[in-house]
Amino acid sequence: MNVQTVNFMSKDASVTFTNSLQRTGFSVLKNHPIDLKLIDDVYNEWNTFFSNKIKEKYLFNKKTQDGFFPFQSENAKGYPVKDLKEFFHFYTWGVFPEELSKKTSLLFNQLLELTEILLSWIENESPKRIKNLFSMPLTNMIDSSPNNLLRIIHYPPLRGNEDINALRGAAHEDINLITLLVAGTQPGLQVKDNNGKWQDVTCDPGSIAVNTGDMLQEVSGGYYPSTTHQVINPKQSEKNISRYSMPLFLHPNSNVRLSDKYTAKEYLDERLKEIGLK
Repeated sequence: MNVQTVNFMSKDASVTFTNSLQRTGFSVLKNHPIDLKLIDDVYNEWNTFFSNKIKEKYLFNKKTQDGFFPFQSENAKGYPVKDLKEFFHFYTWGVFPEELSKKTSLLFNQLLELTEILLSWIENESPKRIKNLFSMPLTNMIDSSPNNLLRIIHYPPLRGNEDINALRGAAHEDINLITLLVAGTQPGLQVKDNNGKWQDVTCDPGSIAVNTGDMLQEVSGGYYPSTTHQVINPKQSEKNISRYSMPLFLHPNSNVRLSDKYTAKEYLDERLKEIGLK
């Protein structure tokens, strides 16, 4: 597998980016417009949040799916063991810790602006036969969507008494159209290649990993593959410390038709039940 690292500012960025998504389901961006200091500031604020009992004030709403999800709330589809993580779901309309600043919202908006550019790249570079499968332009699918989600994830240090089969993030595919993942604070993200082998994805500061979700795979009739990925536990050679990551899951409006089989809402509800969140 050859996941391409794409210079966002290069003339051929859209072609290289889209080709990497089509072949591997992943691409990595560098020289992108996201404020790197803002990313660091947001990580620092959420480090404080997850280290404090205030998080328990914001326990998630099972119906609306916003708020704080305690440790081992979620399992990967088809995997019986819960992931070794806790996380917070940030929606623009949802609950948000009053103890934190507006920087998370600023980062969310910057990432959302970037996704609009990336979706336009995908649409412009897709073959006509694939574009014809789209019920509407990809950028229209997310126009003013209330479903876009920033998930702030904390993977605590391992305690040594975990289930032998438990991982920080067991092998899975994302549900949404595309995911933007600013570099995690520690290594661990891996993607499965076409030969079934796991390949490390860079966590270099300043990089953003982008991957195809199941909804884009559904919309494109499988042309853009939703590639399996995971977050492994620290190796013995690595420090057993917290890892943080912040994926932005780009979701269409609920009534968008993905295919003859699903609307976006129908697909999302089905998957949330499969992973134990609904």
